[in-house]
Amino acid sequence: MIIFKTVETAGPLRVAQVGAGGMGKAWIKTLQANDDVELVGLVDLNLGAAQTAVEEFGLRDVALGTSVSEVAAATGAHAVVNVTVPAAHHPVNVEAMFAGLPVLCEKPVAPTVAEGMSLAAAAEVSGQLLMISQSRRYFQGLTQLKALTAQLGDIGVVTTEFFKAPHFGGFREGMAHVLLVDMAIHQFDAVRFLLAQDPVSVYCEEFNPSWSWYDGAAAATAVFQMTGGTRYVYTGSWCADGLETSWNGSWRVNGAGVRLSGMVRERLLRSWCPVPLRFHLGRTRRRSPGRWLSLCQRCGPVRCRRGRCTRTC
Repeated sequence: MIIFKTVETAGPLRVAQVGAGGMGKAWIKTLQANDDVELVGLVDLNLGAAQTAVEEFGLRDVALGTSVSEVAAATGAHAVVNVTVPAAHHPVNVEAMFAGLPVLCEKPVAPTVAEGMSLAAAAEVSGQLLMISQSRRYFQGLTQLKALTAQLGDIGVVTTEFFKAPHFGGFREGMAHVLLVDMAIHQFDAVRFLLAQDPVSVYCEEFNPSWSWYDGAAAATAVFQMTGGTRYVYTGSWCADGLETSWNGSWRVNGAGVRLSGMVRERLLRSWCPVPLRFHLGRTRRRSPGRWLSLCQRCGPVRCRRGRCTRTC
């Protein structure tokens, strides 16, 4: 949590969290696991949800309330973690920053470009840091993929296929642009990290299949042109029953040297060897079968045989 390094305190960083349900509980676990952080307040419009979280996690001396500025002032909080629904990101972030508090907010920054620009302006005017949690950028598998991509020479195209069918219930099923705003942003951010390039143009079509249980568009295809000339093509669906990809999607990187493709995996191939990435490295020469390669989180590139790592960590 880089935001915590921006605040100098004599003791643990005192944090007020906004949002106590769903992802909020995951953040409570994260804060509890950090010895440099003390959770001092929980803010939620549903005080019952906040009280339930207090009891579930055995929290002590945690103030509850419906106003982030009031709870922060009462507890002497140094920073705010915003885990509200996307529609609430803007008002909560603005209130916290103008109360003199830096904010670490869950993605997306906002549901619209206008609100995102407004938040950037609010951060500049208030002088407070606003950070958006794009946690998947820091997955070890993506870092290893970036290292391999750097060896492929000029990159022509990167593709991601994402197909999942989660039944969330709650706010997501009523969101507009649900796939693009709430999930595809992870892959869009990941490709920026992977290529060290930013998008300069994009063409996108989103739609909602007839069998979708979402109100908003749950499927989309987008084609980006990046600053280095690389094309990035994303195709995804959040109502794709059947054979699903992982939550990170299936990626392919095509460069001047060899082509690297595979699926970013979340499950372990073997308990002793977490292999998040498995790729086929195809040679440019004809009739060359290429070889399979796995990227182990612990020991890096290792040879694979029939899709299994042949080296223990």
